[in-house]
Amino acid sequence: MESSARRPSPHALTSIFRMSFLSILLFTVALQTTASQVQPEGPIALVGAQLLDGYEVAPIADSVVVYEDGVITAVGSANDVQIPSNAMVIDVGGHTVLPGLIDNHVHVDLIGHGSYERYYEFLGGDERLDEVMPIAAKQMLRAGVTTALDLGAPFEILDVRRKIDAGQIPGPRLLVSGPWITRVQYDTIPDSYEEVISSPEEGARKALKLIDRGSDVIKTWEGLTQEDYHAIVAAAHSRGVKVHAHLYDPQAIKMAIEAGVDVFQHVGSAGNPPYEDALINTIAHKEIPVVQTISHRVWVYPSTLAFPSRLKRAEYKTDMPDEIYREFMDSFKNFHQLPYFRNAATEIRNSKQSASQFIEAGARIGVGTDAASPLNMHLEAIWREMSALVDSGMAPIQVISAATKTNAEILGVFAERGSLEPGKQADILVVAGNPLENIEVLGQVALVAKGGALWVTENSTLQIAGPINRFDIP
Repeated sequence: MESSARRPSPHALTSIFRMSFLSILLFTVALQTTASQVQPEGPIALVGAQLLDGYEVAPIADSVVVYEDGVITAVGSANDVQIPSNAMVIDVGGHTVLPGLIDNHVHVDLIGHGSYERYYEFLGGDERLDEVMPIAAKQMLRAGVTTALDLGAPFEILDVRRKIDAGQIPGPRLLVSGPWITRVQYDTIPDSYEEVISSPEEGARKALKLIDRGSDVIKTWEGLTQEDYHAIVAAAHSRGVKVHAHLYDPQAIKMAIEAGVDVFQHVGSAGNPPYEDALINTIAHKEIPVVQTISHRVWVYPSTLAFPSRLKRAEYKTDMPDEIYREFMDSFKNFHQLPYFRNAATEIRNSKQSASQFIEAGARIGVGTDAASPLNMHLEAIWREMSALVDSGMAPIQVISAATKTNAEILGVFAERGSLEPGKQADILVVAGNPLENIEVLGQVALVAKGGALWVTENSTLQIAGPINRFDIP
């Protein structure tokens, strides 16, 4: 719980820092299942930063966050929090501390390759997913995403989640849908990505089968009937599982509302003209969470036209085996001609109205990126989506709260994470600068804590003498 005791005097604080420095020299490191990932023992104190706790409230200018054994024990101003005498103290002045970001729509099987069809041909369908999924997971954590919902992958993703949870590879806490349910055969992707149904009864059976195999949520895709939606939602809800629907078409949205779908994915993503006011207001008044994924074409594409060098970040080359990196880079040749961006000009024009319509209506907005669709790489997807939401009318503090507190509520994990509060998991992001002034500061990640394990990025200037994990070390 948060301590009400005042911070020690300057003399006492100096003693604490000296003791902390001595303790660092003798710090024991509890290894997880591999030698490459370390977890500190004893309390950790992050001091001196601006703090955003996940709520839409004023920041704490000179803050202290203390955690131990992966759980936050105290949060508050420097005057109000007592730092344990044996703490490892990390000075994060000049930075902002906030909850680890939550991405409510990712694809761990993707890395931002320019063409879905070519990508899956290169991978031999789903045969080489075990090579690319760890790349995606690592890049998400490096970007400050400590929890992510994967919406559409074969169940090989459960192996990746097990490795992440065991500390064998870096990555966020994963929730997964597994294959989606649809009536439309999507020829570009392997069959293992979808469950194609021909009746509502089959839809219900498939939903229960997916839950039995490990799906945390059910994802519905295109071509479903009203009866399909009712059957799938009823089956999922009988197990206490939410349904996330891939939605663009207004009629499909109306069917999803009627059936009680829990979360709407993609609506308002600017791929289509604006919806009628009555439909938007119904969604807003019913408080159905909307995860728009607005940046993945209409913000990412023009940004890449303006600055093609963003495709050549050094991390891509160091993260990827040579063969995968060569294919990745080759897929971007003449990217303006790629099928994924064929209608980009129209979509950009539509976005001037459609991207902001749910925001203006006061709908419940979550944050999801559709990463890593073409050119929408995991290293940048979350801050670009949040920047696009600011461009579309949300205040930075609203977007930060949506990507932390609201997203955790949508996923049903707010009791454990999504805000910086005593008793919650030590999932913490430290960025250089002030995202309330410029939301793109969220791309300047210096330090990520997930479950207390500390990960420092390549560009971090923080001085940390204790046990630390580095993204640039395999």
